[in-house]
Amino acid sequence: MRWWSVANFVSNAGTWMQLTVQNLLVLQITGSAAATGLSMSVQAAPGLLMSLAGGAAVDRWPRKLTAAVSQALLGAVAFLTAVLVAVDQLNLGVLMALAAVTGLIATVDGPACSLLGNDLVRTEDVPSAIGVGSLVHNAGRLAGAALAGITVGFLGTAAAYAANGFSFLFVACVIPFLRPVHKAVRAARTTPPAAPRTALGKDGSRDAGGADQDMTVRQGVVYFMRRPRLVALAGITGLSAVFGRNYGLTLAVLVTGPLAGGAGAFGTVSTVLAVGGIVGAVLGARLRKPSVRLVGTLAAAGALLQVVAGFSPSLAVLLVLVLPMAVVESISDTAGTTVLQTDPPAHMRGRVLGVWGTIRTSWGLAGPPALGLLMELAGARGALVSGGLIIAGAIGAGFVFRRRRTTATVIVRTEQPVLAGQPSLIPAA
Repeated sequence: MRWWSVANFVSNAGTWMQLTVQNLLVLQITGSAAATGLSMSVQAAPGLLMSLAGGAAVDRWPRKLTAAVSQALLGAVAFLTAVLVAVDQLNLGVLMALAAVTGLIATVDGPACSLLGNDLVRTEDVPSAIGVGSLVHNAGRLAGAALAGITVGFLGTAAAYAANGFSFLFVACVIPFLRPVHKAVRAARTTPPAAPRTALGKDGSRDAGGADQDMTVRQGVVYFMRRPRLVALAGITGLSAVFGRNYGLTLAVLVTGPLAGGAGAFGTVSTVLAVGGIVGAVLGARLRKPSVRLVGTLAAAGALLQVVAGFSPSLAVLLVLVLPMAVVESISDTAGTTVLQTDPPAHMRGRVLGVWGTIRTSWGLAGPPALGLLMELAGARGALVSGGLIIAGAIGAGFVFRRRRTTATVIVRTEQPVLAGQPSLIPAA
């Protein structure tokens, strides 16, 4: 697990370095901010269309082999991009095609690497492993953004892509030496007795074809939709993604507009957000049995902090509020990821993550335009306040609705006479 964490840190740093440089490269080629946004959408689009198939592939294929091959392919794409940049043969069309290929490979690589990390620890330690993964992700994001500027400044854009290629190859070389926990591997290769295989069949009977009959994309979708806690988790995450997590947009406008700050001030806010994410990941790693209720409670708390942040009179007050807001939301993310990766039976987890990838991509594509429209109507402060109230109100309404649907225990009086020698029921019973 230590080797896997080091490899993930290197890979995350390289990925964020490439993402930062890619945006600069598109601006350099086209001079258009719209083209930059389009390149990000093109890379995310395969997640909307192919995540379901990618999750099914992860359930079918050996996990270590799948993760190693996908990392090697991502490295090959990065090296190819570096060569094209070095020889000045990279145009916008080629860059868009390479971004789409990267997004397509990521539909398999994402769930494969996530579940492989869980296989390296005992079942009771999976929440801690996910927390460590979140910590590594945030640390890699900080390191990658810093290294991007240094690398481009001293070595050029091609060097940043090459560095990312080497980071992927490093992960691919580490994977063969990993030793998954025996119980985790056995659980991933066999269907547990309690798994709802028969409930997912067309005629209610178990097919004699074996595990291959349960590896279809449709099975993953049906399983997800029949799990109310997973549907609720998707709703909570969607609301937060649309109205609460696009701080690169809302806080940037708030800081540079009403608070009269500059790029440096927003950089400070971004750093505090990243630090809060790291602290939240450390605290989230201590969770043992997180629930959807905990995820919703933390998301609502973060939304209320967002409401208060919308009224910030100065940058100093905003910084004080941003730190706990990032901590709470990071813990909520860690708890939600733990529920998502541990609630399904082992043989369904790849497809459940595939369904989740499609949902997350949908929210990610729909969120910025919706939030941008809200900011046009209400301004930065209004968007933060109204967005936070929408999140907290919807989650609160969901809790109330869930409580009302819970059936109370009812004692029914029977008219049958009490048998001799047996005590009769009293009101307390």
